[in-house]
Amino acid sequence: MSDAIPLNEKYEMTQCVYVSPEGKKLNYCRRQFGKAGKESAVVLFLHGAGERGDNNYSQLFHGAKEMCAFCTKNNLNVLALFPQCPADHLWVNTPWGDPAHTMPEESEDMRLAMAMLDQELKETGSDRNKVYVMGISMGGYGTWDAISRYPEKFAAAFPVCGGVDVKQVENFKKVPLLIYHGEVDSVVMPKRSRDAAAALEAAGCKTYRYVEVPGRDHDSWVPAFAEESNWKWLFEQSK
Repeated sequence: MSDAIPLNEKYEMTQCVYVSPEGKKLNYCRRQFGKAGKESAVVLFLHGAGERGDNNYSQLFHGAKEMCAFCTKNNLNVLALFPQCPADHLWVNTPWGDPAHTMPEESEDMRLAMAMLDQELKETGSDRNKVYVMGISMGGYGTWDAISRYPEKFAAAFPVCGGVDVKQVENFKKVPLLIYHGEVDSVVMPKRSRDAAAALEAAGCKTYRYVEVPGRDHDSWVPAFAEESNWKWLFEQSK
């Protein structure tokens, strides 16, 4: 992940640290596009396992480039938040190679990410009707976990190659969803997203779309983020 220019500088992100009332810390990067305040949407991006650490910029390795380009090109008012999970920690405490899981107790890092989001919303006065969560792989699991626990927070979710406890579908079936997975994913079984889509369909959800990329392995975020219509869809959502 070496880069001639640190990724936070490349994408004009400010490096921040959220500190909980108990003194727990979570690194994150932020960037405000356009106007701050009530006109601004908010995106919480949860990275994958390969971007864990404490440098507070590796979390920008996937997704930030495309998000920054779209927001800039379209003159959007968006607050982008990219927390970084420490090494050996998980957004969701479950093995991502399993064919299914039962939602575990909320991880400390997910609690911190949600608290950071709440603090940013309070301090910036951003539009609470346009808060989105998205993520890849381990962060795809995190995206599903976030809407399972806090569906009222989010106007839309964009989980890529993740997995969810399908028994939670009643909690999030009203949240508009764009789901991506590679057909031949060798890290997270395509079954995870197929099962999620099937559960949503069975629950009568009409606001989800499942895209399975033919012949694609784990990095289905590449076509997912390259498609401008996906970003357009995300930023059009509102509660």
